[in-house]
Amino acid sequence: MAERSRRVYAGPWRVDVTIRDGVRGVPVAVMALARSIARALDAAGAPSPASIGLILSDDAELAELNEAHMGKPGPTDVLSFPLLPPGVFPAHEGSPSVDRGFILPPGPAAFVLPPGPTAFVLPPGTRPHLGDIVVSVERAVEQASEGRGGWTSDIRWSPAEELRLLVTHGALHVCGWDHAEPAEEAAMRALERELLEIGSS
Repeated sequence: MAERSRRVYAGPWRVDVTIRDGVRGVPVAVMALARSIARALDAAGAPSPASIGLILSDDAELAELNEAHMGKPGPTDVLSFPLLPPGVFPAHEGSPSVDRGFILPPGPAAFVLPPGPTAFVLPPGTRPHLGDIVVSVERAVEQASEGRGGWTSDIRWSPAEELRLLVTHGALHVCGWDHAEPAEEAAMRALERELLEIGSS
């Protein structure tokens, strides 16, 4: 079976979904994952309209990416690859101070780089791409069914809920959220819980 791709629109967001060859039986509808990503982008104040990539993959690809980009051996559940600097997004509770000089003004998609009026303007009708989220469906299913899911890695819940958490987590990383410091982690976890509560109602 060949790799499958589709574009899903959720509000001002276009989610470019790719399901890798070999990934079978994604336990949640792609539209539900796109809505989870859209809620996270809205909450993080991402510039819109914009696009974001979601790649549903397996442990083998995540292990390669984890080694190449994070310097860590073995697979992980989700990795994010932001394309815009954190200063594009609003500051949030727990966020480190970042240079807010790089702005994405309202109106036509344009990037303004300080100190001068230099701008990079996208062609008409083009959405800026925020970045990509890569998730191991294999790891999500395993974590959920073995009781190693959720925020504390000890929750047993459905693979669908685990995938929704992972794409929400990945989208927040694309928007400059992190969990390296205790205050950042507390803020990020609280927002994820709030977003998943909204998503399950």
